[in-house]
Amino acid sequence: MFAHDDDAPPAIPAATMVIFRHAPAGGAPQLLMVQRAKEMRFAGGAAVFPGGRVDEADRVLARELGASDDDALDELAARIAAVRETLEETGLAVGFHQSPNLAQARQARQLLLDTGELAPTLAAMKWTLDLERLVPFSRWRPRHKEIRVFDTRFYLADLGTGAVDLAVDDTENTHLFWASASEALAMADSGEIKVIFPTRRNLERLAQFGSFADALGHVGQFPSCMITPFMEVREGQPWLVIPADAGYPVDGEKLASAARG
Repeated sequence: MFAHDDDAPPAIPAATMVIFRHAPAGGAPQLLMVQRAKEMRFAGGAAVFPGGRVDEADRVLARELGASDDDALDELAARIAAVRETLEETGLAVGFHQSPNLAQARQARQLLLDTGELAPTLAAMKWTLDLERLVPFSRWRPRHKEIRVFDTRFYLADLGTGAVDLAVDDTENTHLFWASASEALAMADSGEIKVIFPTRRNLERLAQFGSFADALGHVGQFPSCMITPFMEVREGQPWLVIPADAGYPVDGEKLASAARG
């Protein structure tokens, strides 16, 4: 791990979307998760939220949409990447002004898979982006040396009923599933799924919310901020921890049990 006074290692910009839907049987909202293929270099075999790296085409589209400076460009490109990756990985069209039916969503996903870029898909479908629907939740940027480092922005989005079909992108993922945050944590504890350190911390935070409105209220108290895990010795044991004032109910775990990728 890098110490606080070290220069941060290079990081790959990335974005992920935490999609809420009403649970069909009632109770806590469900979240969409994807299980990554074991062969993937980063988080192979782990259950994560839909997302991926920010491509140069996302930055080009952000400029075309009016990003005026570097900070605005980075933020807008990340939102575009979250929308693009979600459509590509799951078939869900989230973050558009339009409300496409299933056939339209499938057509858009195929166009995206064919071109690898969102802009031509928007043009062909005559869709426009509604990026204000994506609510900044958090931003994680580790400082470790062992594996590739991603600077990942997490966004919240509300699907409502969630009465939609899903389509797995079997080049990177093997399974899609809906679960409440508490259910996903129980699956991880039982060994049914694997979750890496950032996913577990975010699931613990998301488990506090009984609705999307609750999540929005929480974000009002704890706006999105940079989370950089660091090492700390507790009772003689090395722990991987995060700041205690960022809205997370659990601020770390023993390094030996922390899955990092």
